[in-house]
Amino acid sequence: MRFFNIALFLLLMATTIGQGNDPIKKGVLNDTLVTYINALKPDFSKIPDDRKAQLDKIAGFIQQKVSAGEPVQLTYICTHNSRRSHFGQIWAATAAAYYGIPNVKTFSGGTEVSAFNERAVAACVRAGFDTKKVSEGPNALYEVKYAPDTEPIKAFSKKYDDITNPQRDFCAVMTCSQADQACPIVRGAAARVATPYDDPKAFDGKPEETAKYDERCKQIATETFYVFSRVKVKV
Repeated sequence: MRFFNIALFLLLMATTIGQGNDPIKKGVLNDTLVTYINALKPDFSKIPDDRKAQLDKIAGFIQQKVSAGEPVQLTYICTHNSRRSHFGQIWAATAAAYYGIPNVKTFSGGTEVSAFNERAVAACVRAGFDTKKVSEGPNALYEVKYAPDTEPIKAFSKKYDDITNPQRDFCAVMTCSQADQACPIVRGAAARVATPYDDPKAFDGKPEETAKYDERCKQIATETFYVFSRVKVKV
């Protein structure tokens, strides 16, 4: 297994990653999402330094690939691929479009299969995504779009090594501590970064349910946009 070269990462972080690119807003993202994103960017400064250190590893992986003109593959992993990993995949694709980062492909998976949870789907809708259910059944397929003229993200639950996900040369972003512990080694990953989030599932059926799903969606959005704001693209 080929892991991310830490010396190269540090060099890239020191020499090529700065405050980021001017965002590409109009004609790429829908207006509701642009408003949502503009409201969360001031929270970059509230991310703790130790958390930023982990997020900067993802930014370094992206920068290395962009600088080399290679595809950027990011796979977000949680236990059931039902909530946090979907948020990660969807927001990463959106952030790449917003900042104009080329050749970014985002994926998600779990250590088990369940379904893209309907409460997480609803949180995506409230954030501004155009979300359509295109199949029925216990593991329904959803199409999620951040702009009218873009290819939809096909969201459904799957294992992280599913045939629809990359098998090598990707960054595995571990979005829950349980999956992080269950997969100390992710086969085929060129890099592995742990950024665990609290599971909003703990509030299912409780009065705080909607607020907690929105809170987690926004936290993952904020940290993902911080990551992509750190990547430089040559003009």
